[in-house]
Amino acid sequence: MTPTFTHVPHGRFVAAVEALAATLRADPWRPSLLVGVGRGGLVPAVFLSHATGLPMVSIDFSTPIPEFNDALVGALAARSAAGERLVFVEDINDSGRTIAALRQGLTDAGGPRDNVRFAVLIDNSVSAERVDYADRVIDRTVTKDWFVFPWEAVAPPAALAQDAAEIPQRIA
Repeated sequence: MTPTFTHVPHGRFVAAVEALAATLRADPWRPSLLVGVGRGGLVPAVFLSHATGLPMVSIDFSTPIPEFNDALVGALAARSAAGERLVFVEDINDSGRTIAALRQGLTDAGGPRDNVRFAVLIDNSVSAERVDYADRVIDRTVTKDWFVFPWEAVAPPAALAQDAAEIPQRIA
């Protein structure tokens, strides 16, 4: 099946970041650090950092290199256990796999769940995981489009199709 690619225009992306920033500012729960989750959450986290003035670090959950994911999860769990409040930033909560893995890794490393939240540009309402902040909510049982964010627009169509096909039920 060929996916329907829906490009997210740059202006829409910026508006989503501004909406998330306003939501973070309005929430009495105050984060101390943003964590961009690679790959898709890195660009939104940078924009959100500029919009909120919050510092940002990154973690690469898309690579199997332990120094860029597992070791950093431990370091972030220690920071949250010491009282820092972390907001992990992703582009989309689709299947929930990444968020579930992060939550489990943080918990396993002693990080308290009360000091961790998740923000996404697009939240799938039927995802296995819930997020705390989202600009837009979709229902994957209805919306099968594969969203192409501005930073992905330069990817070859075959690479986008390969990413979309990783979990076929998202787009089928």
